[in-house]
Amino acid sequence: MLLIRRFEERAGQLYGLGLIGGFCHLYIGQEAVAVGLQSAMTVGKDSVITGYRDHGHMLAYGIDPKVIMAELTGREAGISKGKGGSMHMFSVEHGFYGGHGIVGAQVPLGSGLAFAHKYRGDGGVCLAYFGDGAANQGQVYEAFNMAKLWNLPVIYAIENNQYAMGTSVARSASEPDFYKRGESFRIPGIRVDGMDVLAVRGAAEMALDWARENGPIILELMTYRYRGHSMSDPAKYRTREEVQDVRSHRDPIEHAAKELEKLGVGEDELKAIDKEIKQIIVDAAKFAEDAPEPDPSELFTDVLVESY
Repeated sequence: MLLIRRFEERAGQLYGLGLIGGFCHLYIGQEAVAVGLQSAMTVGKDSVITGYRDHGHMLAYGIDPKVIMAELTGREAGISKGKGGSMHMFSVEHGFYGGHGIVGAQVPLGSGLAFAHKYRGDGGVCLAYFGDGAANQGQVYEAFNMAKLWNLPVIYAIENNQYAMGTSVARSASEPDFYKRGESFRIPGIRVDGMDVLAVRGAAEMALDWARENGPIILELMTYRYRGHSMSDPAKYRTREEVQDVRSHRDPIEHAAKELEKLGVGEDELKAIDKEIKQIIVDAAKFAEDAPEPDPSELFTDVLVESY
């Protein structure tokens, strides 16, 4: 979680310096969701797909911070050769299928990945993330229907950070309890404290067992983002006091630190972890800044993939 937090803080700085182009959506505040869920999954067996707030998900899946940072800065060494940028990163090797810019589009694609797991009989489960804003998109419910009809092994993880792009859930959702959204399709749902990494991990283990045996399940993770929707969002739709209250009382990293202290982990050990991670981020940023940009010929590669 601390790796994601420090990475995103540095990404915000690089964006301000003009080294990251296009859009950039930071994951600060939501770290416990990705870490709790993906720590329970098996790389190479299960698959993950998400929206455009994807840096944290890739880091949680153990992907090298250097190649992620290089992708953000549009460099040849990036995980998508600098062509995906912040919103469209991808790694088949890790079973990470994006990074998608169209709101909610990853949900039917994730259902398709789940169909592939079932078709192949490989025992894998697809974890398909989307947010409270995407939860009102029509294709989400078409995907729900097909997933339950065929009992596909998929976990629909709704990261409810309460504001979508800038409109609160209270103003945009006639049914604000998103874990109930699958009831008419006979898909069970659970609400989880998305600021508690252990609660998320426990829910992930249960959901993985359910999806492998019974088909789709919905997890609504109650979380919060500290920054705006993207780097261009001043977030004037909420007060500083609201954000500070969450930082002070519900921060997922502070909560985890207190749990570790109860287990006997000392403050010096926690500071050493933070120091180590800060150096990892410094190295990743330097790697990205020093890496060359892609050759113009890369415009014509990876356009078509032939499948047999």
